[in-house]
Amino acid sequence: MHFIMGTVVSAAATTTDATNHADTAWILASSALVLLMTPGLAFFYGGMVRGKNVLGMLAQNYVTMGAVSILWITGVYSLAFNGTGGLIGNLHQFGLNHIWEQPTGFALTTPPMVFVAFQLMFAIITPALITGATADRLKFGSWVAFSSLWLILVYAPVAHWVFSPAGWLAKKGAEDFAGGTVVHANAGAAALAVILVIGKRKGWPKERMRPHNVPYVLLGAGLLWFGWFGFNAGSALSANTLSAYAFVNTNTATGAALIGWILTEKFRDGHSTTLGAASGAVAGLVAITPACGFVSPMGSIVIGLLAGIICCLATSLKTIFKFDDALDVVGVHLVGGILGALLIGLFGTAMVNGQNGFFYKGGWTLMGHQVLAVVAVVTYSFVVTYILALIMEKTVGLRVSEEDEAAGLDLSQHAETAYESATFSDGSRFLSNFTSTN
Repeated sequence: MHFIMGTVVSAAATTTDATNHADTAWILASSALVLLMTPGLAFFYGGMVRGKNVLGMLAQNYVTMGAVSILWITGVYSLAFNGTGGLIGNLHQFGLNHIWEQPTGFALTTPPMVFVAFQLMFAIITPALITGATADRLKFGSWVAFSSLWLILVYAPVAHWVFSPAGWLAKKGAEDFAGGTVVHANAGAAALAVILVIGKRKGWPKERMRPHNVPYVLLGAGLLWFGWFGFNAGSALSANTLSAYAFVNTNTATGAALIGWILTEKFRDGHSTTLGAASGAVAGLVAITPACGFVSPMGSIVIGLLAGIICCLATSLKTIFKFDDALDVVGVHLVGGILGALLIGLFGTAMVNGQNGFFYKGGWTLMGHQVLAVVAVVTYSFVVTYILALIMEKTVGLRVSEEDEAAGLDLSQHAETAYESATFSDGSRFLSNFTSTN
């Protein structure tokens, strides 16, 4: 048996006799919480871009909610969770046909449709994370096409490898409670691949591109923190003690990472920032995601502190290596996701769930499984995403023109502006003035 998404997997269960109404209510509520994370992410990212690009960022995240919802039902769910193959599922449940058959290997206490809904929310936010790296320079229509293809070619196989009991990494014993590898490391590696293809923003790094609305950033981070309880605690797939551990660990690690990030800023820069506090909280949420159902609360403090410190320092990688990760998706999600996955190998404890890590006399076996999962997911995601992005850039184009980039995505892609002014009622006049002073 293996622990996948917090549930002991065994033979496929029947549907009606095993249904638990409390579990059903909890997972449906958790699904709604996770969906809220994507608008939260939109505000988190939207506040960090310049004012001429805020609607562009919001639109990319919101359209992902629509496109993925359709694709998930029509086939991607079946590819991710149906079938017995180790690399990819099949289309037996295309269009949710045969949906009352439990996913192979899961012992669910909820109707299968509940699991479909819960996993849909994971599939929505994963490609949405990529938009933070590509901020200010991605065509809206191309993003819709790219994210849809990426969901099929990258997310579905990776989710099958790790989350499905049939997946080859799950069978190897890799642990990922709620998506450190499947969601965060996966999206972070993809983000790096895309920005290497489309190049730097005009003026970066010489031009200062400050966040236009830090309160939006804090609002978004707060919504993410709130929704993340569904993300992590819901991944127990039951209203039980394990979900409570995941809930407490999530909150504890997030608080510790916030403190770790602002202390790092204080020692490095002489001051702590509100932007750093929000970013630190998100880094903690990312790092504890794979580990929340496998570590003790004390372990979560260590994971959170390390995430806050390391992810804060990792945001400098883009300056060192000259890649324009606009909103630090690589530094927070790639680094944080990898960090959290690997630390399970040290702090994992069977007293909570799963296997013992090194500090609990489990040796290096679990760490080996975690390293394998991280290397496999990051490599696959980066390579396939790079090829996909390169093909699209050479054909339909991913990046907007220089003129459209200068005007801003709000006007060039959507013919709108986020803010109106009594003085500058015309969108172009307002935006031109804003650009010259911001």
